[in-house]
Amino acid sequence: MSTPNPTESLDSERERTRTGLSKAALKQDFLDNLFYIQGRFREVATPHDLYMAAAFTTRDRLLKHWVESAQVFKTSHARTVCYLSAEYLLGPHLACNLVNLGITEAAREAGEELGLDLDAILEEEEEPGLGNGGLGRLAACFMESLSTCRIPAIGYGIRYEFGIFDQAIEDGWQVEKTDNWLRNGNPWEIPRPKIRFSVGYGGYTESYRDDTGRSRVCWRPAQVINGMAYDTPILGYGTANANLLRLWKAEAPTSFDFQAFNTGDYYGAVYANIQAETISKVLYPNDEPEAGKELRLKQQYFFVSCSMQDMIRLHLNTVGPLETFADKFVAQLNDTHPALAVAELMRLLLDEHVMSWEQSWDITHRTFCYTNHTLLPEALETWSVSLFERLLPRHLEIVYEINRRFLDEVRMRFLGDEARVWRMSLIAEGGERRIRMANLAVVGSRAVNGVAELHSELVKATLFKDFAELWPERFHNVTNGVTPRRFMVVANPRLAQLITKTCCHDDWILDLERVRELEAHVDDAGLLEDWRAVKRAAKQDLATWMQQAAGVRLDPESLFDVQAKRFHEYKRQHLKVLHIIRCYQRIKQGQSQDLVSRAFIFGGKAAPGYFMAKLIIKLINAVGEVVNNDPQVNGWIRVAFMPDFNVKNGQRLYPAADLSEQISLAGKEASGTGNMKFSMNGALTIGTLDGANVEIREAVGAENFFLFGMTAEEALQRQMSGYRPWEFYQSDAELKSDIDLINSGLFSHGDTQLFRPLTDNLVNHDPFMVLADYRDYLECQKTVSETYRDTPRWTRMSILNVARIGRFSSDRAIREYAEHIWKVTPKRIEPAHHSQS
Repeated sequence: MSTPNPTESLDSERERTRTGLSKAALKQDFLDNLFYIQGRFREVATPHDLYMAAAFTTRDRLLKHWVESAQVFKTSHARTVCYLSAEYLLGPHLACNLVNLGITEAAREAGEELGLDLDAILEEEEEPGLGNGGLGRLAACFMESLSTCRIPAIGYGIRYEFGIFDQAIEDGWQVEKTDNWLRNGNPWEIPRPKIRFSVGYGGYTESYRDDTGRSRVCWRPAQVINGMAYDTPILGYGTANANLLRLWKAEAPTSFDFQAFNTGDYYGAVYANIQAETISKVLYPNDEPEAGKELRLKQQYFFVSCSMQDMIRLHLNTVGPLETFADKFVAQLNDTHPALAVAELMRLLLDEHVMSWEQSWDITHRTFCYTNHTLLPEALETWSVSLFERLLPRHLEIVYEINRRFLDEVRMRFLGDEARVWRMSLIAEGGERRIRMANLAVVGSRAVNGVAELHSELVKATLFKDFAELWPERFHNVTNGVTPRRFMVVANPRLAQLITKTCCHDDWILDLERVRELEAHVDDAGLLEDWRAVKRAAKQDLATWMQQAAGVRLDPESLFDVQAKRFHEYKRQHLKVLHIIRCYQRIKQGQSQDLVSRAFIFGGKAAPGYFMAKLIIKLINAVGEVVNNDPQVNGWIRVAFMPDFNVKNGQRLYPAADLSEQISLAGKEASGTGNMKFSMNGALTIGTLDGANVEIREAVGAENFFLFGMTAEEALQRQMSGYRPWEFYQSDAELKSDIDLINSGLFSHGDTQLFRPLTDNLVNHDPFMVLADYRDYLECQKTVSETYRDTPRWTRMSILNVARIGRFSSDRAIREYAEHIWKVTPKRIEPAHHSQS
């Protein structure tokens, strides 16, 4: 018998402690991390120390799956999705990772034995605000679902030092505060100082002949910075698969000029570093001034250049010659922000790897796919040719050549149709010449998709009509989805437990279509009672939080009427405000018989430079100030604004909502994902036939959806025939009274001019037809009130909304992308055996 090796025994025990999933292993690893990483013992640990120790304990277990996944993907040369996105609105990591590891209860029990409250630890986590809204949140959902669906993937983006601003409300106005999310460290990321790439700007190009006599181009940039990788593991649910989120930080090649310092030029000694780090300093800098536009373009090129160089490095290290690059990688462009990747990959293949144009274009075109997220013209990025030429002279040459070859194809296909050529060109002529990034993305991609059935049809019929006629086979639809792990299991554990109890399994967490089994119990009195209890508890939680955060008292017995999303005129938060004012006036006039008690709750941020959206926020808070202090009405209605709406606060809001307001003008919302999150948590939707509302209504049943407003076709027709909002204002006495009340100064302490820009715009222009849909909206809200009075009916509708929402899981969306667009098959990771002790 061999003598036991004490070193091997110690290593085995350490492995169990660092990766074991039992309560005992979690406790020991937590205490080890608190001591050895945080340098604290239990009695002196701060709340942040406790959070960091819990995060590192959880990360230990993530890393095991991540390293195993990376090994398998590398050795098998697995085809990999590279998701390129300027935004990743990740939300807090800890709770979701505990769920995906399957150790939430073990962690809670381990904490209790150590005298700790897991919920308090979860509250301590700082949210990484690396996104603005739905675009970034979708990217985060997709990364989690890519792992859950076992699709090998890398997410690429920017590690912004300062994310989307923290929102404070001061005197009713939005005030932007710095989002310094990294100030206390980020335990989830792993710096990779050895993975860094050079990125150039400016300078000039030189033509030369290579050894074979072929014409080549050399770009000599005036400025060069480095991009350094920071990696975050993204684990799937119910699987050992873990993918990689790789974010880039900008740095100077030399961070300190010793010579300048020695000569007394102390600022010059660090100037290069300051200038370089500016590029990854802040999410979406104000691009009104020219300097802001330049920084935005620098940011976009920075992250796609680092990402393309990294993909080439990985391919050369694992697969081999670049001729098979498009067989190894498929790159998804999440909107137009990463569209420069098309020109950058061409540059790298042409100039750095000396391929021919034809071979480079074949690889590039087979690599990229493009998702369009908006029909709004102002959101389709264009860059002035002069700015492009100054920052990216080589890329401008490449774009010109892509355009020349592409337009020759258009001319041959559509003989004599120069108007079509002008529309499809990558360069917008007339006035200031501009590069159309959406056109570049379409031309450079083998697949283009919208994000809801209606949106995808409008993309083909309006936005890219000419392209769809040229290449109909390129256009697809993949309706967005959201992950049920975060937005049901983490956000609403009471509801998750009730669903599991009713269905007698928790398989629905992985296969959301299985919540359909709830439908068989929809008339069960016990379920209806339990369902109402879950909703009321969530409403009480939110009411408690809102009292502390916003100073507004909400009655959990009232109908929680919620609109929470980015502030934009097309989303029509001001239509809901007009409804509040109408309710207010009716109560004051003794006409409250059709009303039910309501809490009108808003959440969302306006872009710092978007005056009208910020004025709407001010109006909401001004109306709330009057309503909430008027004893005649505040038993009926209350108005509350959730400050700093983000993923973390959204998790408080979605479970508590009774009514979800999805009231954008039809044809303007690409998809919407907030509508899905609310519906998954049992809120009923009042909405137009816009974005994914169309499909949600189809799924849950028209009888379980409150529909109002014009269709997209009707809105377009009205606009084309000459929309005159003044006529609606004059012909509808209640509408006129509501707008006049705003102008009277009641909500502005007698200032009759404060809200004039908003009301004048409504009456004279109304670009999103608020006044045209006002009357139908009010009538639909009357139906909402009547339905809410019938408690069993409302509860039944709520259950059916959840039971029929399965198709809106991001898992389904990812499977559709994988099958129809990416042509990628799942790769299962078999976890290595480890002790559960």
